[in-house]
Amino acid sequence: MTMGKRTQAAALEVRLLREGIIESRHTVQAVVCDERGRVLSVAGNSETAAFVRSALKPFQALAVTTTGTLERYELSDRDLAIITSSHKGAIEQVRQVFNILWRTDLDPTALQCPIPQGKRSPLEYNCSGKHAGMLAVCQQRHWPLNNYLERKHPIQQLILGKVAELLRMPAEEFLTAHDDCGAPTYLMQLSQMASLYALLASSTNLDMERIVRAMTHHPVLVAGEGEFDTELMRLTPGELVSKAGAEGVQCIGRLGEGMGLAIKVMDGAKRAKYAVAIHLLQQMGWITPSIAQRLSEKFMSLGKYKRLEVIGELSLL
Repeated sequence: MTMGKRTQAAALEVRLLREGIIESRHTVQAVVCDERGRVLSVAGNSETAAFVRSALKPFQALAVTTTGTLERYELSDRDLAIITSSHKGAIEQVRQVFNILWRTDLDPTALQCPIPQGKRSPLEYNCSGKHAGMLAVCQQRHWPLNNYLERKHPIQQLILGKVAELLRMPAEEFLTAHDDCGAPTYLMQLSQMASLYALLASSTNLDMERIVRAMTHHPVLVAGEGEFDTELMRLTPGELVSKAGAEGVQCIGRLGEGMGLAIKVMDGAKRAKYAVAIHLLQQMGWITPSIAQRLSEKFMSLGKYKRLEVIGELSLL
């Protein structure tokens, strides 16, 4: 990845207004990069580091698309979409995860993600599709199944290698920690996250292009009814690919143009990242005013008395 000088600009602010009076504020940083890793515009500091969390899932899915696992088990784009997902545990989503395990001759007990509170099976956990994908690769490669979440396991090393190759970094330079689901996640600069999504959206890699196709053709599997990623991809068919991460991370790629947007809410608030995404997508012309209005009604109007507003813009470099 091309790393230039530190780029500092005014951060964005999201305000919660109660009948027009400011009640709360969130500070947000954002960056847009191209597929060569160049920072195109920024709000805040492009070198701010954060765990990428679930926004990593499309790139963890490269382990499935590059190893012949899809072909070996005749997995479909719907299976690939659920592998990238942070789902809601809806019946349709849970059945799709089970389909992966059934085709790979694995039992749901092989999943090492948690069982959600009040639920009965790890299939219902929001990351179960990702775990099923990892297990499918392990099954295809005859790798151990009982410790697939360990950092040194071949499946995790394969994923790390793919990400390192995309960012043109030595794999040993990545700082990792366990995500809530138990799988490794990486500490990255916002510019690195944006560069990954620029590459994902560039249509220059067949494996990533298939991942994008699966996500954009089956958006309800990626998140769920009423969720931001699903609604955004439905409203912009074939134009944007979107994936949320926990703790205020949101990443979006502009398909065919090789541009990626990464957002981080510094206090981790989910509501603020969606407000910023809508604001910046409209600023950049990635969505129309009518789409911005539809998204704003759902994600920025928080009830009869509350709404969100975003102060600030991306600064061009």
